[in-house]
Amino acid sequence: MAKKNENVINLVDTFQEFKELKSIDRTTMINVLEESFRSVIAKTFGSDKNYDVIVNPDKGDFEIRRNRVVVDDADFADPNSEIALSDALKIDEDYEVGEEVTEEVSFVSFGRRAILTLRQTLASKILELEKDSLYHKYKDMEGTIIAAEVYQIWKKEILLLDDEGNELLLPKSEQIPSDFYRKGDTVRAIVLRVDNFNNNPKIILSRTSPLFLQRLFEQEVPEINDGLITLKRIARIPGERAKIAVESYDDRIDPVGACVGVKGSRIHGIVRELRNENIDVINYTANIELFIKRALSPANVSSLILNEEERKVEVYLQPDQVSLAIGKGGMNIKLASMLTEYTIDVFRELDDDIEEEDIYLEEFKDEIDEWVIDAIRALGIDTAKGVLNAPREMLINKADLEEDTVDEVLAILRAEFENED
Repeated sequence: MAKKNENVINLVDTFQEFKELKSIDRTTMINVLEESFRSVIAKTFGSDKNYDVIVNPDKGDFEIRRNRVVVDDADFADPNSEIALSDALKIDEDYEVGEEVTEEVSFVSFGRRAILTLRQTLASKILELEKDSLYHKYKDMEGTIIAAEVYQIWKKEILLLDDEGNELLLPKSEQIPSDFYRKGDTVRAIVLRVDNFNNNPKIILSRTSPLFLQRLFEQEVPEINDGLITLKRIARIPGERAKIAVESYDDRIDPVGACVGVKGSRIHGIVRELRNENIDVINYTANIELFIKRALSPANVSSLILNEEERKVEVYLQPDQVSLAIGKGGMNIKLASMLTEYTIDVFRELDDDIEEEDIYLEEFKDEIDEWVIDAIRALGIDTAKGVLNAPREMLINKADLEEDTVDEVLAILRAEFENED
């Protein structure tokens, strides 16, 4: 019997150690143990109301006390809640009918099945607590940078482990395209979100979120962390290019210079972390026209027409500035649009003499589909002669148009000038 009781105590010790390893607080663990014992008692006897469960984690043991009412031997019916007077007198000669007898009960006497049920109940409650604790821990960490170790690499996601062995997921969609990891590598990312379906927390990380870039700047630039500089806007094409707009609340601090650092010392570390993602830092301004001009750098904007109601802007530039404004693959204008939250249309500014001889592509909307015109304009070509002077192969490859479509456009434009002649 002593051996069986020892096994039960060891069971409690085991979960006490589990508690310390998994950081479940003392009060919660005591409550879990008590609830588990009561659950087993209720299943065994139909009720746990007349039982007292005392858990002593310091000593690693517990006590179960049963309270029964003394009844006449003739009225004795329920051995769980009642005790016959003759049996009560064997315990103490002073007991009378109606009094309550409290005695310690050995849990082992409940039987082997009760011990097994207790083990299963405890394991279930502990697991539930662990999941709940994990969810709240990482829910509070959403938007913060963490470091974790690569444990397994799959096609659509990477499984990582934190310092406590908790599983984290970095989906392919949240990885920078040029990211490459091996098992055992350390990955830095932000906690994007924590899903919790059926109390099964799923921690999703991200390296492509603009917030990841923001947190990196907060770590590298003390003035941001101190609140002297604010990151007002961020636009990213992960792994390729990013634009950030910064503002200083202290006239003595140059926000752009502070973010870049001496000889790029501060921004270089961020660029390396983001797989050589080019980062443009510009001064933020509430003057939207000036902000749009700055967002389109390195291009110099000649003039612009703003439509605040529709959040659109027409930008006019010298011919040699158009390609700079659009950028490789249209990346610069796309980022500028994301940063300013305005749809930006770029137009080449023509001299009066040229305007008399040339015709804007918009004039051909009756003959050429608008999407074709937009595709050509994305190359920085806005006029008919500009199209006719451009290499045919460039129109096909760069504008991603079919050969027949390009030939049809060229024929329409040539015909226009032949008619004028």
